[in-house]
Amino acid sequence: MKSIVISSNSSGGGKTTITLGIMKALMKKGFDVQGYKVGPDYIDPAFHSHITGKPSRNLDLYLMGENGIKASFSRGTGNIGIVEGVMGFYDGKGIDTMYSTAHVAKVLNLPVLLIITPKAQSATLCAEINGILNFENNNIIGVVFNCITESYYNLLKAAVEKNCNTKVFGYVPKNEKLSLKSRHLGLVQSSEIGDLNEKIELCSELILKHVDVEALIGCFKETESYEDNFHIENRGLRIAIPYDKAFSFYYRENIELLEECGQVVYFSPLKDKELPEDIDFLYIGGGYPEVFIEELSLNKPMLISIKERLEKGLRCYAECGGLMYLTKFVEDVDNKKMFETVGFFNGNTCMTKKLQNFGYARLRVEKENNILPVGLEVNCHEFHKSYVNLENEKVYSLTKETYDGSLKMWNCGYVKNNTLGAYGHVHFFGNVQMVKNLLDRL
Repeated sequence: MKSIVISSNSSGGGKTTITLGIMKALMKKGFDVQGYKVGPDYIDPAFHSHITGKPSRNLDLYLMGENGIKASFSRGTGNIGIVEGVMGFYDGKGIDTMYSTAHVAKVLNLPVLLIITPKAQSATLCAEINGILNFENNNIIGVVFNCITESYYNLLKAAVEKNCNTKVFGYVPKNEKLSLKSRHLGLVQSSEIGDLNEKIELCSELILKHVDVEALIGCFKETESYEDNFHIENRGLRIAIPYDKAFSFYYRENIELLEECGQVVYFSPLKDKELPEDIDFLYIGGGYPEVFIEELSLNKPMLISIKERLEKGLRCYAECGGLMYLTKFVEDVDNKKMFETVGFFNGNTCMTKKLQNFGYARLRVEKENNILPVGLEVNCHEFHKSYVNLENEKVYSLTKETYDGSLKMWNCGYVKNNTLGAYGHVHFFGNVQMVKNLLDRL
């Protein structure tokens, strides 16, 4: 598989739109495209999957480790790999380039295309591009400009060719029809955009017209095949996973490990009336339950079904939105409304206007419980504008290193019966022992 990384100088630089357009343009040329996303994001991979028709895969060095991203990359299929970066090219976990798009590109030895949306710049933009090119050793092969006019593009192309040692592959003209809506946690999900196909069709046509796609394809690099040692033996389990507009934040590899353990069945907390029958394990991932909270709350039979099964001892692991869903109420403080939820954990969820915890952290199991062993450590990621007030015991301690080297510390990880709920999103490749512990005690 020949591959390339698509990055930018900043968030909001047009990476996602251009990535999707390039994917579609290559598919029109007959290529079988595999999508990847650097970092912990769930939303962009869903856009990739919508376009390519196959699961996109995350490549997160902090959550998965070097062997983990290599294994994830090797699980891709097709003859072209498109890796969408995260934030700016060098932006990672802290104030250095660790775990950044640049770091991932080096580990996988992939070429990089920069997408830049310029504003009233020419020579100064060249200085910025040269700064990116010379900041560290990298595999940047050139640039595509986004959201500009033809005349401005001609000016920038001449300036870059004179002042920078890199290629200009073309541009994507400014077009309001290409914009993707956003909300408090990032882009709106692909499943919520009715005209997504039309947007991507337009973007791909503009790319085929204004970008030298053939020259770009010539820069793609054949990638090596990596070992994949992340597997679990079959346990004959039946595992239920909620999947709809409210709950869709799952790493593909997490689900694949669960599929190795047995049969995975999906259901919708929005539409179905009860849990699937004869299940051994329930995995409730994150998503946007707060956006669809009224619909979730009105589906009383499902709320009752989940609570009854958990009270009877069904084993369950719930992350972020899943944790929120298992509390008694989700409180919308601004509108002074409370929406009933499952009511398994003893307390409520409160929505706020600001992020409560954001970014990478390290979790450690500190207190004895019947689900995970004391001492188990896993890297995780949090991104939420809610908090929970629960009476249940917290078994995790979490630490996050700040930019000045100090540590922020807090507690999470709520256990009741055979259920564990927490805000931290975990990629099982970061510690396969965790999923083994979740399942071994059945």
